[in-house]
Amino acid sequence: MAGVVAIVGRPNVGKSTLFNKLTGVRTAIVDDTPGVTRDRIYGECEWLNHRFMLIDTGGIEPESEDIILKQMKRQAQLAIDSADVTVLVTDIRSGVVATDVEVASMLRKSGKPVILAVNKCDSVGELPPDFYEFYNLGLGEPFAVSSVHGHGTGDLLDKIISYLPADEEEAGEDEDSYIKVAVIGKPNVGKSSLVNAVLGENRMIVSDIAGTTRDATDSIVENEYGKFVFIDTAGLRRKSKVYDQIEKYSVIRARMAVERAQVCVIMIDATEGFTEQDSKVAGIAHEMGKGCIIAVNKWDAVEKDGKTMDKERKKLMNDFSFMSYAPIIFISAKEGLRLDRLFELIKFVDTQNAMRISTGKLNEVLADATARVQPPTDKGRRLKIYYMTQASTRPPTFVCFVNSAELFHYSYQRYIDNRIREVFGLEGTPTRLVIRERESNKK
Repeated sequence: MAGVVAIVGRPNVGKSTLFNKLTGVRTAIVDDTPGVTRDRIYGECEWLNHRFMLIDTGGIEPESEDIILKQMKRQAQLAIDSADVTVLVTDIRSGVVATDVEVASMLRKSGKPVILAVNKCDSVGELPPDFYEFYNLGLGEPFAVSSVHGHGTGDLLDKIISYLPADEEEAGEDEDSYIKVAVIGKPNVGKSSLVNAVLGENRMIVSDIAGTTRDATDSIVENEYGKFVFIDTAGLRRKSKVYDQIEKYSVIRARMAVERAQVCVIMIDATEGFTEQDSKVAGIAHEMGKGCIIAVNKWDAVEKDGKTMDKERKKLMNDFSFMSYAPIIFISAKEGLRLDRLFELIKFVDTQNAMRISTGKLNEVLADATARVQPPTDKGRRLKIYYMTQASTRPPTFVCFVNSAELFHYSYQRYIDNRIREVFGLEGTPTRLVIRERESNKK
């Protein structure tokens, strides 16, 4: 992938709609409410065999004193600084406004190529007279586009790639070499603070206002433990609290973030303790078969004695009994406590989630397990497990061929699963057991 392109502009000019049109994926939340997009959103775009990274940003309001809007401006500045090309999006319907002039001035100072896109030119044919007003911004020839219908986006993309470096074959590391980590949890448990701590920069907007992060955002981290992509997600709230469309999209996208991750770090607030919502958040990662780590954040804010951690660990093991395989780690994103250990755990859990066990070894464990505890019987008929094989990884999925699925009770399935875990580990990952009947062997 060659080059990074940032889309910037004042609120509600259609940046996110343009981002979605160019990437071909509905990644950015689109809503008529100004200020929906807050953090930087990354997406991959391809045009005429050129692949580049596109960044959507929150609307810039240079004079705003609002704490969130001020941070949005800083996030946009970070995007501009990291981009090779910047696309300034304006709105034909409102014409040139004072904020456009200020943002254009801010962009000229960056010393990088800037392309001016005049959005919402939805009708085909001759351009409206108001279009020519945008030449006054001093950014060269404007491009008339319609992010809703896609008009003019081809010309815009042609101009973008003319500024980008050549797409070298070696550019862009193999994506498979990165471990994708979704940081999930209810609002305000410190997810963005954790991502900022591992990055060592203020990549995410951090505030005490619950729900600050609305989008799932990606951040690349490379260190002595390996290569990681951290996906910071919007806090998953209880469904009864999902009042508006923006919140609804955030929940959907958080689920999408979990879906494309390999490891999920489930964050709990140590000062609040376990809640029902924590269980629901963890359940999403468990259902999707992801490697899981339970990270208890804000541990620095808890009053402790020598036994506090052991007591809390036992309590959490009981609370998360449905995912007893998940390791528990006590951290402080604010103080950087045990973040090295967290990286080690992420790498370990990822290898466990991708583990493949040979059929021969599996059946040795199966034979030993059935010899120790006889399979159940019903009305004189005994369960026979002919053999077992691993069908897939992520999560490790095992297929058991039996004479009767009905006889293979849940309790015995759990016993077999526990024996496999005892021998092969599989810490931090759920497993799947698929039952197949082979009636032809029944006598």
